Amino acid sequence: MAFFQTPPTLGNQFEGDRLLSSLVARSFAGDARRRVERELTELGELAGGELYQLQQADRLNEPRLVQWDPWGNRVDTIEVSPLWQRCARLAAEKGLVATAYEQGLGDLSRVLQFALVYLFDASSDIYTCPLAMTDGAAATLKTFGGPIAERALARLTSRDPDVAWTSGQWMTERTGGSDVGLSETVARPANDGSGRFRLYGTKWFTSATTAQMALTLGRPEGNPAGGKGLALFYVETRDEAGRLNGISINRLKDKLGTRKVPTAELTLDGTLAVPVAGLADGIKNITPMLNVTRTWNAIGALAGMRRGIALARDYAKKRVQFGAPLADKPLHFDTLAGMQAELEAAFAFTFRVVHLLGKLENKTITPREQAALRLYTPLMKLTTGKQGVAVVSEAIECFGGAGYVEDTGLPRLLRDAQVLSIWEGTTNVLSLDALRAIAKEGALKPALEELHAATAAAAPELKEEAELARRSAEHAASWLEQTYAKAPASVESGARRFALTLGRATELALLVEQATWAKAQGDGKPLLAAKRFAKHGIDLIETGADGARELGMDL
Repeated sequence: MAFFQTPPTLGNQFEGDRLLSSLVARSFAGDARRRVERELTELGELAGGELYQLQQADRLNEPRLVQWDPWGNRVDTIEVSPLWQRCARLAAEKGLVATAYEQGLGDLSRVLQFALVYLFDASSDIYTCPLAMTDGAAATLKTFGGPIAERALARLTSRDPDVAWTSGQWMTERTGGSDVGLSETVARPANDGSGRFRLYGTKWFTSATTAQMALTLGRPEGNPAGGKGLALFYVETRDEAGRLNGISINRLKDKLGTRKVPTAELTLDGTLAVPVAGLADGIKNITPMLNVTRTWNAIGALAGMRRGIALARDYAKKRVQFGAPLADKPLHFDTLAGMQAELEAAFAFTFRVVHLLGKLENKTITPREQAALRLYTPLMKLTTGKQGVAVVSEAIECFGGAGYVEDTGLPRLLRDAQVLSIWEGTTNVLSLDALRAIAKEGALKPALEELHAATAAAAPELKEEAELARRSAEHAASWLEQTYAKAPASVESGARRFALTLGRATELALLVEQATWAKAQGDGKPLLAAKRFAKHGIDLIETGADGARELGMDL
């Protein structure tokens, strides 16, 4: 009889996740813990069951732009896939945005929210993109308040799928991606007595284009060039009759990955908009959104790593090669262990940031924690973005040729992971943001103090790993201080290596802290993960970009 390989399968994605179970046990107690475990169990079953099966069946479906109706009217409607339609309703019902704003768990509400997102993301084909923008918009509107917030917040945070809104984030233009200060969008008073403006311009890369609203940047006429001359505007995409609000959808982007996400090019031609917070400092005013969306990005990296590892581990038990399952092969087992260690370190860092975000919003954060959070956020995003690509790539390789075949659903994991180092700031952009947090806000000393606190009570078996984390972070800090003093022009060229060194050192410190706690509960696996992560290495920053131009980079 011919051989047919048994494919990998998924079970309940909460019950099979030691990391998430440990986070819940460490964070919650009593009735709160029972509530959290119930919600995660329900979503874990959906993620590994119904949603995963629908995801496989929905593989070839992509969003479709319908620009004209049969009678020649311009309608610009985007039709999304059945998976996305299901995910939209589930996301509202399960409170993937709402949980953070209900505050039933105080500063731990964000922990539950992002635990739910972590389970949901990998089975949703990145429906978490519009959810991230929605959460970011809600955080921004809550910060500034006013009539706009009164109108939109209840919809952005609703658990009723028939009421809930999603939001877009329209910043990127042809002139620049990260350099949004180059925006060409012009804002002119509507002159109708309402205080509204009309926007004119092109948005080159807009995700969540099917959303009911968006936050976007525009330059009021007469304002100076650059970021300070931009204002943040609130836009509702359609009027009460369903007609687009001065918006034309020119085309959908043909992307490497995130192909279910309807990313579009838009022309704004008289789009009615309301200023969110004055008529200047728009880039500064989107900061609450960026803090939230960068955290969603890191959770997406965790979810992708976790999904790749879960499938690879199951497959290793079923795939027999050279007389034994892959799970019994020492080299294959070693590869899986290395991937798991990367995930555990990234998980520890990301959920520390999640908890600090919750404390910031609940005003329970200490000054030291708040300063550290300012530096942690870009470090977390850039570090996990790189890890997501590397770990998912290894996971694909664990399947050999099958990992390269589209109808297994595996290549999508890698294509979707690649965007995580790009969205919400590339590695280089975030490295420079980390330098700004240090130079302008003095964030390095508090972050180092937090790192020392995390390793102060390390288990005896982890003293060497704790020392490595401290030494690596201090090495990065020393490099920065010395370079500023001796060759300040070289700081920027070394920013990327500085940030990755400090990011991975922080991951190790927080993994040591988690492993010490887990060991006291009788779980020694995080301890092994910390040791393996430490052995994998933390690349130490050296002397900037010496030799770069000689190596062909003199452009």
